[in-house]
Amino acid sequence: MTLPLDARTQVLLIDDDPHLRQALSQTLDLAGLKVATLADARGVAARIERDWPGVVVSDIRMPGIDGMQLLEQLHQQDPELPVLLITGHGDVPLAVQAMRAGAYDFLEKPFASDELLDSVRRALALRRLVLDNRSLRLALSDRHELSARLIGQSPAIQRLREQIGALANIGTDVLILGETGAGKEVVARALHDLSSRRGGPFVAINAGALAESVVESELFGHEPGAFTGAQKRRIGKFEFANGGTLFLDEIESMSLEVQVKLLRLLQERAVERLGGNQLIPLDIRVIAATKEDLRQAADQGRFRADLYYRLNVAPLRIPPLRERGDDILLLFQHFTEAAGKRHGLPPRELQACQRALLLRHPWPGNVRELQNTAERFALGLDLGLELELQLSDPAGAMPSGGNLSEQVEAFERALISAELSRPHGSLRSLAEALGIPRKTLHDKLRKHGLNFADAGGSSPEDHE
Repeated sequence: MTLPLDARTQVLLIDDDPHLRQALSQTLDLAGLKVATLADARGVAARIERDWPGVVVSDIRMPGIDGMQLLEQLHQQDPELPVLLITGHGDVPLAVQAMRAGAYDFLEKPFASDELLDSVRRALALRRLVLDNRSLRLALSDRHELSARLIGQSPAIQRLREQIGALANIGTDVLILGETGAGKEVVARALHDLSSRRGGPFVAINAGALAESVVESELFGHEPGAFTGAQKRRIGKFEFANGGTLFLDEIESMSLEVQVKLLRLLQERAVERLGGNQLIPLDIRVIAATKEDLRQAADQGRFRADLYYRLNVAPLRIPPLRERGDDILLLFQHFTEAAGKRHGLPPRELQACQRALLLRHPWPGNVRELQNTAERFALGLDLGLELELQLSDPAGAMPSGGNLSEQVEAFERALISAELSRPHGSLRSLAEALGIPRKTLHDKLRKHGLNFADAGGSSPEDHE
């Protein structure tokens, strides 16, 4: 039996009496409702999806599976699915039994057409409300899960979470752009886990870590005898990810020859093993990631332009850590607490100067570097970031000794020097980054012998 349901079906009508079935179907159809009809209930429960947006109207007295059994089967899958039961043998005990079993309504034959229509419309309204609430709860749950994975409140990270939520269930391939250590695999896993493919495999592979001699076999698989040493059939990563998601990191490192095969796979949604001549259909989502500008690489002939445009349909940019402001401290606290729990160590508090170091550090290794720094801190070690400030201005290196006043002066000079090394178009921009008034900054620059113009900006006097 093929269940006559599609996305527009609002009412599934089941009755073994063909005349009554036709009459009720016409009544519902004339009322503008999309109806599907069946003569018996066998296999119905297994074929209705949990979030099907319709309602079921079923006779109770039927051969094989009766209405009460159908109600029980349907509610094992979705207890909130409205089921309306009708019978020509209605009595109080049966009606009570049906309602206690979770029937939405109980109609005794003969009943007026308006009575059926009123009950069906109320049931459909309830169904819409139930599904809307489910969708809202799922969205809130997904948002909470994303917030736990992508910690931060900066505008950049909030925008990234919104983009992930919007793309997760669309199913299109995605290109993730981000520096080393920014969290590209975390984003890819979030896209998979929040999608309808979450029950399928998530296969991650770093193209840059594969030797050129094995990359094709790893990705596409091979047949016995495809090359010297290929004694058995090998299932490639694409084929292994069938039904799920394949995350392909450092895609820029793939050779042009492999890029051609990847382009063909993305277009045909099929893979051909090395040494084989059969195309194997695939149902996969491909998420690629790169730390390079692929458009520039394509212009330089290092990356195929057609593959770039094929991948760039839904790009996601992960902001580098240095653009995320106070997210740095939130992430550091999260990683420190996690490391402390893992090692059974008491929590440590950051000093003001340490917080300043964290906020001023450029974080070339992004979140990965921050996590390693937090691990060191949780173990009772130094942050290991002071050297960065010293290297940015050797003349302002912090002394290992001296009184408190001297150390504070040296630390202040090092912080200002570190900020001067970053691009600022005006003195106002530099002052805002340091969180002090322009006049105060001007005085401190003069006191420490620092010059804004020497750092690539215009003269401080031009911005007073």
